[in-house]
Amino acid sequence: MKQELRVAAYAVIVRDHRILLARWVARDGAKRWTLPGGGMEHGEEPVETVVREVEEETGYAVEPTALLGIDSIMRGWIARIGAPGSFQGLGIVYEARVTGGALRHETGGSTDLAAWHPLDSVPGLTRVELVDVGLDLWRRRPPVGRSPRTDPANG
Repeated sequence: MKQELRVAAYAVIVRDHRILLARWVARDGAKRWTLPGGGMEHGEEPVETVVREVEEETGYAVEPTALLGIDSIMRGWIARIGAPGSFQGLGIVYEARVTGGALRHETGGSTDLAAWHPLDSVPGLTRVELVDVGLDLWRRRPPVGRSPRTDPANG
């Protein structure tokens, strides 16, 4: 069975009761809001990853201010060669603040739009689960940084 691990870093950026999100475009064309961020390159530090990815997806320069937690997901999948496989995604979630730049949309990447959304409007957005995980980590600030998906207390 083929196994794949993807490590990524994401930012929760809240300003004036609004959260900065990027709209992710799936291979099938479906669009859902997500936290800005993305995959680590080999040899890159997670903090460097989140700064680079936020700038690529939103146009903003950011400074990570706190490590909020780690999100881990496991999924089964069928590999391109037709064999079963297992995918694990490990997301390192930071709180960050904007230090410069200007809002713009990514061109030629995995997202097509960046926007600020009122926090109270998030439940009504078409979004990936990572948005809820990130907001939960930002609000709760669990001491060991477990996301709701990986915290045994959430059962």
